[in-house]
Amino acid sequence: MVNGALSLAGIAGVLLSGAFVYFEVGRFAAPQVPTSRFDERRELFAYTAGLFVGVPIAFALLLLLSAVANGALISALIDVVLVAGATELAQWGLGRTRYFGRAAATPFYALGFRAGLSAILVLAVVASVLSALSVTWDALVLAAAQSVALLFLEVNGALLSVPRSAEVPGARGGPLSGLLVGVAGLGLLALGDSLGALAGTAAALLVTGGLLPSYRRLRRRVLEPEPVGAGEASTGPARPRFGRTD
Repeated sequence: MVNGALSLAGIAGVLLSGAFVYFEVGRFAAPQVPTSRFDERRELFAYTAGLFVGVPIAFALLLLLSAVANGALISALIDVVLVAGATELAQWGLGRTRYFGRAAATPFYALGFRAGLSAILVLAVVASVLSALSVTWDALVLAAAQSVALLFLEVNGALLSVPRSAEVPGARGGPLSGLLVGVAGLGLLALGDSLGALAGTAAALLVTGGLLPSYRRLRRRVLEPEPVGAGEASTGPARPRFGRTD
């Protein structure tokens, strides 16, 4: 049962995060834009790196949920800072590497990295529900809501943590901004989870509802999307909204 729960949870995490990368990050790759804004192979590697980094962070997330549920305030404070801080440190390190620190393309790799990391966080949350002795519908709804909230918590943090530079002049945040938002979002998710399925679902929806408009604003500011059909694309036949490079 445990192995089956892990398998289903892993599939859920990869499908959710993979869909985000395919549709949301993919809109900045040809043929949606005349020229891809990033190297797609490096984007895949960044996503894979996020999967590996997410393993220890997922353990810390489970400790956070357990600490809040048991009323261990000190442990909960340590765990929430550990989860958010380790995530920000990992992205900071990613942006400092020669392979991923490619000026204007770095935010795209940060998105892929954090999406991969969210896949493991989703795995941890969903597996903890599926491995219970009895699985109820309200628990499944809670896991689904928390999964979406964790995804947007990560991808919003990815863009929020991009420091302003000559290559990314639209960025206004940095690691500290990402850390504060991460601590607040994770704390709210953990608190709601400790109060039951209904409160946990409401907290997850609140986190998602707060982060979605923030992410859209950051996407316009940091990624500077080119309109579909601009440049050379406007002279040829209409291109699909989403697609992959050959």
